[in-house]
Amino acid sequence: MEQFISEFSARIPALQDKLLDHLLYLTVIPVFAAICTAIPMAIWARNRRVFQAFALGTTGIMQTIPSLAMLAFLLPLLGIGKPPAIVALTLYALLPIFQNTLTGLRELPSDVLEAADGLGFSPRQRLRMVDLPLAAPVMMSGIRTATTICVGIATLSTFIGAGGLGDFVNRGLALNRIPLILLGAGAAAALALLLDYIMATVGLLIRPGRRSPTIRRRSVVSGLVAIFLITVMVIPTGPGLSAGKDGGHDVVRIGSKNFTEQFILGELMAQGIERRTDLRVERIFNLGGTVICDEALKKGEIDLYAEYTGTSLIVLFGLVPGKSSNDRTVYKRVKALYESEYGCTTTGPFGFNNTYRLTVTGDNARNRGWIRVSDLREEAPNLVAGFTSEFIERADGMKGLLEAYGLQFKETRDMSPELMYAAVADGDVDVICAFSTDGRIAAFGLATLEDDRHYFPPYEAVPVVRTEFLRDHPEVGQALEDLAGRIDDEAMRRLNNKVDVEGLSPREVAEAFLHENVR
Repeated sequence: MEQFISEFSARIPALQDKLLDHLLYLTVIPVFAAICTAIPMAIWARNRRVFQAFALGTTGIMQTIPSLAMLAFLLPLLGIGKPPAIVALTLYALLPIFQNTLTGLRELPSDVLEAADGLGFSPRQRLRMVDLPLAAPVMMSGIRTATTICVGIATLSTFIGAGGLGDFVNRGLALNRIPLILLGAGAAAALALLLDYIMATVGLLIRPGRRSPTIRRRSVVSGLVAIFLITVMVIPTGPGLSAGKDGGHDVVRIGSKNFTEQFILGELMAQGIERRTDLRVERIFNLGGTVICDEALKKGEIDLYAEYTGTSLIVLFGLVPGKSSNDRTVYKRVKALYESEYGCTTTGPFGFNNTYRLTVTGDNARNRGWIRVSDLREEAPNLVAGFTSEFIERADGMKGLLEAYGLQFKETRDMSPELMYAAVADGDVDVICAFSTDGRIAAFGLATLEDDRHYFPPYEAVPVVRTEFLRDHPEVGQALEDLAGRIDDEAMRRLNNKVDVEGLSPREVAEAFLHENVR
């Protein structure tokens, strides 16, 4: 509990920032857009059976699309950030609002409708004065459901840089920090409950008939809750709520993927630039995988991020390095490709090579004589592998590895990078695709196997920067060159270990490293 309280108090400014994103951009705006779309659509479809079936089927299909898949579909069209998240959440909110509005309008008391017609109401007058007021409680139920859906699904928007409370959850998973997970999940749950309470009160107020004696007290409480939420939105207490310019200084936007090493490299670049320049750094971390960061860079939504040379060559450019390729030749090739095809460039490598390493427990390595990957061939049919989704799908990943070594595992499980180390240590799986600079290899007593057939290419970590931005801000290039060659494999393992095992934050680790190694 003390750890959670400490985490909470230290992150109050960031919590308000994320709550603002979650409440306004990822809940209120999508729900309002869905209301403006679904209610008129339901009114028009009321007496049109064919359109009803079509609309219900279409919105129902949207509900069945996994939220991450929906975001991935929208990413090429709208880029990273809030726009694709808002569109996706609006689509998810359509079905409950449309369905409930249609139900409410179709189940109105026939005698009331006959009375309204007898009084000479026009269709528009009857809709405004009779139909919608009577259907409002059922409509409000759909709006409540849509709001809860948006609050929950919005936590996944962190993977495309949309912000929100999901940032805390995903960072907590990536860094194995339970208090951080509880902070994000707890805040999202509290937000959903508060919004549901307010909307339930509104539903009671608009319900026809006599009102409950407690409605006055409930209305006061709901009003106070609404004032609190509005205050959170309009009175900033922490930094980072504005974008674009700050104090007359330009902004440099640094991205990162969604694992510990990337957070540390992102912080090293950010703090190095802050120390050497007057630029304000906007940290757009936790963007998901390689392709998302790459798309964000090409579209100018970020200015730089740390990539790995082998990943760039194979995943982004679709090329395969020869077995004789070394760090230098791959780096030069990747640099030339970025400059000729992307309008980007690379500065000097950080100094370490974070390659994939098949990894097992130390006990299994000693007892079974596993030293090289080739040693697994005979026992592979009895082994369970735990690989990341990216490794399973990459051109330089599982498929090519199995072919190169003639391996066939009993079962292959998709695992997140955060969980696979503990999984192999606990015996849930037998072998994983660890990252060679990960500090958890030593912390869990694991053993890496030699890539004796040299399947994996070099994966030197390098900053990738938009050439136009670097031309406008040469001081950024100088700050990045200060980091070139400063971090070898062992140093990177120590930095990762301080975050993953010792529980320090990437910001703290980067600050200490720069203080000790970069003047």
